[in-house]
Amino acid sequence: MAHESFEDEEVANLLNQYFIAIKVDKEERPDIDSIYMSACIKINGSGGWPLTIMMFPDQKPFFAGTYFPKRSRYNMPGLMELLKTVHDKWVDDRESLLRSGETLTNAIKEEYAMDYSEKVNPEDLLRDATHTLLNHGDKKYGGFGHAPKFPTPHNLMYLLRAAYFEKNEKALKLVEKTLTGMYQGGIFDHIGYGFSRYSTDHKWLVPHFEKMLYDNGLLIIAYLECYQFTHKNQYKEIAEMTMEYVLRELTSSEGGFYCAQDADSEGVEGKYYVFTPEEIIEVLGKEDGEYFNQYYDITKHGNFEGKSIPNRLHVDYSNFEEEGSLESDKLTAIRKKVYDYRINRTKLHKDDKILTSWNGIMITAFAKAYMILRDEKYLNAAKSAEQFIQNKLSKDGRLFVHYREGISTGVGHIDDYAFYIWALLSLYEATLNVDYLKKSLDFTKVMTEQFFDQEHGGFYLYSQEGELLIHRPKEVYDGAIPSGNSTAAYVLSKLALYTGDIAISETAEKQMYFIMKQISDYPSSHTFSMMAVMLWHYPTKELICVAGKDWQLKEFQELMAVNFLPNVSIIGKTLENEGELKTIAEFTSGYSMKEDVPTYYLCENHACMAPTTDIHDLESLLNISL
Repeated sequence: MAHESFEDEEVANLLNQYFIAIKVDKEERPDIDSIYMSACIKINGSGGWPLTIMMFPDQKPFFAGTYFPKRSRYNMPGLMELLKTVHDKWVDDRESLLRSGETLTNAIKEEYAMDYSEKVNPEDLLRDATHTLLNHGDKKYGGFGHAPKFPTPHNLMYLLRAAYFEKNEKALKLVEKTLTGMYQGGIFDHIGYGFSRYSTDHKWLVPHFEKMLYDNGLLIIAYLECYQFTHKNQYKEIAEMTMEYVLRELTSSEGGFYCAQDADSEGVEGKYYVFTPEEIIEVLGKEDGEYFNQYYDITKHGNFEGKSIPNRLHVDYSNFEEEGSLESDKLTAIRKKVYDYRINRTKLHKDDKILTSWNGIMITAFAKAYMILRDEKYLNAAKSAEQFIQNKLSKDGRLFVHYREGISTGVGHIDDYAFYIWALLSLYEATLNVDYLKKSLDFTKVMTEQFFDQEHGGFYLYSQEGELLIHRPKEVYDGAIPSGNSTAAYVLSKLALYTGDIAISETAEKQMYFIMKQISDYPSSHTFSMMAVMLWHYPTKELICVAGKDWQLKEFQELMAVNFLPNVSIIGKTLENEGELKTIAEFTSGYSMKEDVPTYYLCENHACMAPTTDIHDLESLLNISL
């Protein structure tokens, strides 16, 4: 629609004659997008992008739709005709348009006027969410539903927790099937690594070739957690490949992460990514070329407009874990030659905006990678990006939305705060550096003061300091990316466990009641919220390691690295941090070292087991089998 209409002189002349045209980037202004997407859904029963809105100067919408061709065709109204019709209506029957705008605006506001006093049973939500996801799971290729298929990694993260808490083997099987299927398909870039946005078919073969930062960040987390749960090396390798892509292609010299890499080169989607057998043989020679073509299913007939998207769908990975490394030394060497050849094609455009919210997701991914894999390069990436947010995307304790070419703009939204706090908590869990925990509390205080509805619960999308719009929505739907409300519920629940702070616990409780009421009709569409519900519903444990020096926490951290323990909060107390830790989590002052060696305290339901100084005893207490 941008090329067809908004770059067209005839359309521009008509628009400028009768209207004030405003183009909004939904990533920079999710508050505006949320409000007017609600209008579109109210009018049409569905929404989507591009989103076309007509409104009055007071921001009240009276017409909404998605795509309109320049001129009417295929029973679709054309933009030219639509603009003329609306102008005529404005001149001849303005009152009816004004009434429509008022009615629609009231309907949007009423959408959130719910009674949250009625309690919802979390067991019912958990049972419903798991049952629905398993019923919609594709048992052959993984994923959920039919084409197009989106990765939706938080569905997999939720199901891993269902496998853990509920001992649900079907949930784990679907997670593994999905993670394996995505790697095998063309949605994973087998030459340069990283995942595309979604698959246009049910087999994960033909993607929409755009690569988004948030997809790759969330998928790194999902693969790492599955590795931690199953100890199968292939999931670790896929996470490492994806992180290699992010560090190489989406990391700025200043430390922040860019938004995306385009699908098009030379105006053609996917052209950059596809090959012919002859092309590969010319690059690699006959022997290596034929090996490469067979390995990645590059054929004469092709699988995408006469050429081939490299994939591994022709391989039976039913015994995936027995395959050893995903790439042999030989394959790595020749794949790099193909990568070097491909990179000389017309460069893909990069969306070089740096968004606070999406950077929060990727910082979490790299922090988790360090926690599990103990590779310093992942910690360095996470710390650099976090420092970038501090230096470029925050001021006086407030966050900005967006940074590009040296300029930071936009008053931070709930997503920015919630994802950044998640990142800070993840950095704390990875390093046990109390500074990250302290900083997470500082931003939680701002988030609660600026966004939280103290009367009904729930976080508004934009803050008290944001631009006044016709409505302050509270988004809870976990689409391609988790919502700010679900992430806020998750981090508040974790912070309540870490600190024992009564005020945080009360806010977390109010938020959980709000969330559970909001998602009760379709819990499977709110799986990040359901992860917060799990923290609320299932027994949680606090594990405190008391040591003399930071380096003495190493054995404790290594134990945590190799085990998937989503219900355990870990705290490292040393002589160096005990004073600061006491101001954050006062209850930690009662724990001390025994016999001048690292001492472990495992607590549940406000009661602690006898402390132990033996790491193997701690394994038994946690019911860990290494």
